[in-house]
Amino acid sequence: MIREGGAIAASYDAELDRLRGLTADAAEWLSDLEQRERARTGIATLKVGYNRIHGYFIEAGRAAGDVLPADYQRRQTLKNAERYITPELKAFEDEALTSQSRALKLERALFEELCEWLCAFASQLRASAAALAELDVLATFAERNIALGFCRPLLDTAPGIEIEGGWHPVVAAATTTPFVPNDLALDDARRMLIITGPNMGGKSTYMRQTALIALLAYTGCGVPANGARLGPIDRIFTRIGASDDLSAGRSTFMVEMVETAAILAQATERSFVILDEVGRGTSTYDGLAIAWAVVEGIHETNRCRCLFATHYHELTRLADSLDALSLHHVRAKEYKGDLVLLHELADGPADRSYGIAVAKLAGLPPQVVARASAVLAKLEKGRAETGGLAAGLGDLPLFSAAIDAAEAKVDAVREKLTDLDIDALSPRAALDLLYELKRAAGES
Repeated sequence: MIREGGAIAASYDAELDRLRGLTADAAEWLSDLEQRERARTGIATLKVGYNRIHGYFIEAGRAAGDVLPADYQRRQTLKNAERYITPELKAFEDEALTSQSRALKLERALFEELCEWLCAFASQLRASAAALAELDVLATFAERNIALGFCRPLLDTAPGIEIEGGWHPVVAAATTTPFVPNDLALDDARRMLIITGPNMGGKSTYMRQTALIALLAYTGCGVPANGARLGPIDRIFTRIGASDDLSAGRSTFMVEMVETAAILAQATERSFVILDEVGRGTSTYDGLAIAWAVVEGIHETNRCRCLFATHYHELTRLADSLDALSLHHVRAKEYKGDLVLLHELADGPADRSYGIAVAKLAGLPPQVVARASAVLAKLEKGRAETGGLAAGLGDLPLFSAAIDAAEAKVDAVREKLTDLDIDALSPRAALDLLYELKRAAGES
């Protein structure tokens, strides 16, 4: 800040340097004065000091008063000493005590003079700054394109988005396993994709990387893909993640609906929209109804390019009535009871959500996972028999301790038997195993 000083460099103005020196070199000058006065008076105990009331002074014992030079003027009397001032010390005091304020005043005047002189070159300076800023951005783009292996996208007048081998640079840099690239093709005949599949399967990453590729391409940067062609895009809209605004009285679901409403009101045929799990913040039927209507609205009214990720498998039926809607899913497999996420985008809907498998992968207790599987089986059986979501739950006591414990024990015994190599067991080992299985089953 100019009011704090230090904006003008040393050696720019001789008077400013002198005034700064009075403050910075005061201690050294006073020490030199003290040595000179001791030599002049012959008083070894003489000292030069300063206090905030009387300013600078030369202090000597009372007995020395008769041998002091004539230019010593008494300033203060103490119990055992007298304090004096000399014309030389007085002149230094006058300058030293005002040097800082005078230096700040002079520095401000020099700064204003410099600014006034620079005004004549304002247009050249602004042009230089703009050129340097652009050069900085382009140099960074070039360096990142080479270092990260980005490709040069094609910006086309024909509508659509085509991406070959697209990937997310931030996620790829943060993971130790190789990133699985994916393709995308959107045109007038296929404007909207509904993407299903398990959590952590890569749906959000796939949508985000597509939006990132579009944004980077339109800034003039290379893109993380093997090839990319992008038609006209006026804006990118996103409704992704969970957040709230409690200070404004908005719940997570309310924020989701406000953002979705803004997208439906503003998106044009040239917009690109990514929507992740719309309708998941309320009851199943309400959420499904909202998601269903949003898909139809974007397809029929906005007619924009859109990626829509969802766990509502019922939405896949819309492909029968919406011509420009295509169904896709992220691939996953279960191997020996464990979920394997392949992160590949494939055609068609997912067969299921694998939610319980993901819960197990996250570390939910075995009894909770077993109970969830039992509840799911009842729900699916009730839906198949009566078409009702909650059918069959009347005889299913939620989290019954006895049932939970029994199911967990059965799973533990089943897991041991599955991994057992019978031919490799000795008679003693087989007997020990029987006792172990008996204990695991909880039998007496």
